[in-house]
Amino acid sequence: MTGRNGLLVFTRDLRLRDHPALVAAVTGHEAVVPAFVVDEAIVGRLPVAPTRLGFLLESLTDLDGSLRRRGGRLVVRRGDWVQEVLALAAAGRAGTIHVTDDVSPYARDRLARLSAAATGCGVAVERHPGVAVVAPGALAPAGSDHYRVFTPYWRRWTGTLRRPVLRAPRRIHVPGRLPAGRLADALGDLGAVAPPVRGGETSGRRRLLRWRGRLPGYGAGRDALVPGATSSLSAALHLGCLSPLETVATVEAVTGADAFVRQLCWRDFFLQLLAARPEAAWRDLRPGRRHPWVEDPRGLAAWKSGRTGYPLVDAALRQLRNEGFVPNRARMVAASFLTRDLGIDWRHGARHFLSLLVDGDVASNNLSWQWVAGTGTDTDPRRSFNPTRQGHRFDPAGSYVRRHVPELAAVPGAAVHDPSPRQRRAARYPPPIVDHDEAMARLLARRG
Repeated sequence: MTGRNGLLVFTRDLRLRDHPALVAAVTGHEAVVPAFVVDEAIVGRLPVAPTRLGFLLESLTDLDGSLRRRGGRLVVRRGDWVQEVLALAAAGRAGTIHVTDDVSPYARDRLARLSAAATGCGVAVERHPGVAVVAPGALAPAGSDHYRVFTPYWRRWTGTLRRPVLRAPRRIHVPGRLPAGRLADALGDLGAVAPPVRGGETSGRRRLLRWRGRLPGYGAGRDALVPGATSSLSAALHLGCLSPLETVATVEAVTGADAFVRQLCWRDFFLQLLAARPEAAWRDLRPGRRHPWVEDPRGLAAWKSGRTGYPLVDAALRQLRNEGFVPNRARMVAASFLTRDLGIDWRHGARHFLSLLVDGDVASNNLSWQWVAGTGTDTDPRRSFNPTRQGHRFDPAGSYVRRHVPELAAVPGAAVHDPSPRQRRAARYPPPIVDHDEAMARLLARRG
């Protein structure tokens, strides 16, 4: 197949600003088909959280509106991803498919299958950067193809010359007579519900600009479990409604931005690690360590349902179920409780989080779980979080717990983090399913 047109396949890069694949397609072709394919292998095989679907639907709707204001439109299909992409290339007479490169095992396999199938059709596939600030694989220490320790990566990352931030194309010409399809038809039967944070580039950029004004206090208060302590940009970054590169460029000159930029570097760090070690998505990064996981179906069920008897842990799991968002501090406490207190394999927790998080990203989610579990990049495999002390420290008034564990609303102040037996009975709230101090003693004995 030959053609002067190009096909731009959006994946998790749902924006127009700073989009290398889109710019290459628009500048390199007379006309471009901007498309999104709902991958049936994902939505048809796995349960997808309603709030994540809602965020995706809002993001695609916003993207379509932005394209139409520039003379284009978003072409939507659903089915086998590779087959639908090739069918769009044929229908749009596209000789080149442009796509943003990615690092998860599934994304890499999908792109490899596309490249192999496209070659047989005479179509080129060009991969472009854009999922990270610094492309995975661009930085490496002497004697290795990737970094396994964050601090040296951070030093190298901060001094790296970055590519320029790209402007959104002013005009996008789409070949005529190509049915656009309807988002409602592609996603409408999947049960999407409105997320607590609006999806799309428009709302993401608005949120980023507001957040820039709050950065001076971020470093000191980022772990506080109160509304507004964090940016709420993670889902927009995950689906690419915001460019991670432009996000750094937008905030880095602000006083106090270093702590926030460091979090974006952590995101890049995990991406480059997964790119080099794709098996680390589900296998221990440090398999030589002793990890005698236990089988505890009842404990796992209590953890998932937010009925462990530890209010901060339960608040995190209920917020996850109801909203698809959890502050990072609460995520770490919940992960520590599952892997350290209950001794349950981190993979059970990682799968549960991925199934519900609006910002569920394999690299950041799974490698963060490994960090907490002691199987990953953390140099202290015995690290743990005391859920009661963490509650007193980061939710001193108890408002976070009372918001997500409403049966404890009558327990005053910080006492909500350790309700008395009488208060638990009155609220029909369970006693702790494990004693934290005893669990830590067992942990140290097993890993001595």
